[in-house]
Amino acid sequence: MGVQKTGEGIFENLSNYLIIDVRSPDEYAHAHIPNAFSLPLFTNEERAEIGTTYKQQSREAAIKLGLPFFGNKMQNMIEQVEGWAASYEKTNGNKPTILVHCWRGGMRSAAVSWLLDLYGFKTEQLSGGYKAYRNWVLAQFEKNYSMKVLGGYTGSGKTEILLQLQKSKIPVIDLEGLAHHKGSAFGALGQHEQTSQEQFENNLAGALFHISATHPYFWIEDESQRIGTNMLPITFFKNIRNSICYFIDIPFESRLQFIVEAYGKFAVADLIAATLRIQKRLGGLETKTAVNYLVENNVEAAFSILLKYYDKVYLKNLETAAIPKFKTEKIEAPEVNPIQNAGLFMHL
Repeated sequence: MGVQKTGEGIFENLSNYLIIDVRSPDEYAHAHIPNAFSLPLFTNEERAEIGTTYKQQSREAAIKLGLPFFGNKMQNMIEQVEGWAASYEKTNGNKPTILVHCWRGGMRSAAVSWLLDLYGFKTEQLSGGYKAYRNWVLAQFEKNYSMKVLGGYTGSGKTEILLQLQKSKIPVIDLEGLAHHKGSAFGALGQHEQTSQEQFENNLAGALFHISATHPYFWIEDESQRIGTNMLPITFFKNIRNSICYFIDIPFESRLQFIVEAYGKFAVADLIAATLRIQKRLGGLETKTAVNYLVENNVEAAFSILLKYYDKVYLKNLETAAIPKFKTEKIEAPEVNPIQNAGLFMHL
């Protein structure tokens, strides 16, 4: 028995561990390793108090202050980990190796690793902690990926096409799914709350690593660099723009009907609020007209105005000089039909 320190190469094999994050609740809530469990050694307030003592007095004084906090939590921590370990064993058929980490791989993770090891768990402590993991995350965006990009005007059913490709075992990364946002001013409707930028990057890095490790290429949707409040890392965004964009061209009326069906179910107040968020770019008259149509419950007329606006925005984004311009191949389709249209991309 004895805690092993592990670091380099561990991030490619995180799925082999039951990961325990012993940072404070606020640190974990801001961002964490995907699938890690939160087992805070200190509360937010305790961490602040210990940190102040460390800076103003000494390391030894901080340790003495933290010991009673740790002692009072030991039994509950053991019991919490027992529950997670039992679930892991039931799912995987074997006892887990527990990977414990804090921010830098210092005293907090060392203390909890010691406790779990003492109790009998097979335990490893992550050298460098969450900070080392973040360095690994950022490195994933510097790689050059082989991508096929699905483009098209708003309302073309691009996400739905990608999901159909995924069902056919074709590799796909769903950026909008990772961001919990559809990309436009209306993109938050019906979605979960977006994560922090840091958590979005963690989730994206994991998806990129796993899909590139098992496939020579993957499909991805053409997006602006900003998806709601989340931003695509610039190097990765340029990688997307340096790929070939397969642009599905679908008639306006079919796209309009698809948009009306997708967004017409939401409350009028929410649709108006989303419209007002783009009023400076949409223009005062067009905004007023669209809002009036929504008040009259004429969703189709309102979205006809909005869809024309988003078509112009899409074309402008394609031609933005500050970033690489796509090499585009146009693929025409008669209507928005994700199942049928996915067949157009199966063998590209």
